[in-house]
Amino acid sequence: MKIGILTSGGDAPGMNAAIRAAVRQADAQGHEAWGIYRGYQGLLEGDMEPLPSRSCANILQRGGTILHTARCLEFHDPVYRAKAAANLKAAGIEALVVIGGDGSFHAAELLLREHDVACAGIPGTIDNDLPGTERTLGFDTALNTAVEAIDRIRDTASSHGRLFLVEVMGRSSGMLAVHTAIACGAEAVLYPESPDDSYEALVTQLNANWLRGKRSSVVVVAEGDATGGRAMAVGERLKRDHTLDLRVVVLGHVQRGGSPSALDRIWGSRWGAEAVRRLDRGERGFYLGEVAGALVAQPLSRILEPQPVPPSDLGRLVSILAR
Repeated sequence: MKIGILTSGGDAPGMNAAIRAAVRQADAQGHEAWGIYRGYQGLLEGDMEPLPSRSCANILQRGGTILHTARCLEFHDPVYRAKAAANLKAAGIEALVVIGGDGSFHAAELLLREHDVACAGIPGTIDNDLPGTERTLGFDTALNTAVEAIDRIRDTASSHGRLFLVEVMGRSSGMLAVHTAIACGAEAVLYPESPDDSYEALVTQLNANWLRGKRSSVVVVAEGDATGGRAMAVGERLKRDHTLDLRVVVLGHVQRGGSPSALDRIWGSRWGAEAVRRLDRGERGFYLGEVAGALVAQPLSRILEPQPVPPSDLGRLVSILAR
């Protein structure tokens, strides 16, 4: 059996571990792995080639993805999805391993439903926002990267008695922001799903901290925060309304890059191998995940469910621990 492998959407540390495991598990079971470059865009353009086992040497520790990635707006059109399915058939590829996030899995679910393509999904997104799994590739690495950066920022904030607004990634999910805030001891966190995600709540929290004697603060802001803008906009408003001495730091794409953590390497390896084992048994239309420490498989149709939100107690815990 020929098994195609692609990475799609935003890159995430651990993707290379999943590619490596899928390729070598396929080789161990007598299948032929094919790499599809630049995600669904490469699939539409026929940009693919065999991936022998040795092509994955020394990639476990590398960030990014050796298969490269892209966002393919054309895939929203059923005509192009039909073309993608035809390209797979022409190449003799009988199954597809998709490593990516929400958009990538939606595309895989459509390929399965419309063209009966046997798809297996591996969750790869630093946002950790997929239903049916408590972990996604890249989240642990991105979290540790953000925490390390904010630990350094905290030194400067304390030295100058200054407020820092630190923006982390998460357009529609606050998972990374909330976990970062707890891990770095932030005084507040702003994120899309928060019930208290308001400018007034932030000001109240900062005032309470000042009255308790805090002369420096770190506020973590998700890039998709709904308080009226990203960290830069929130900072401008605070300066205008309250003349605060503050700085804004946007961590940006530094969170995506770098060597994956041990956890992301381990789960990437487990999921990559398991995807191929299940395809070998004739399973199709699933994506893998982790629930309560155990490896699980979910039907691809679950990607149509609402994305998970950070537990509400975590947001409250941030302000309690900042007292």
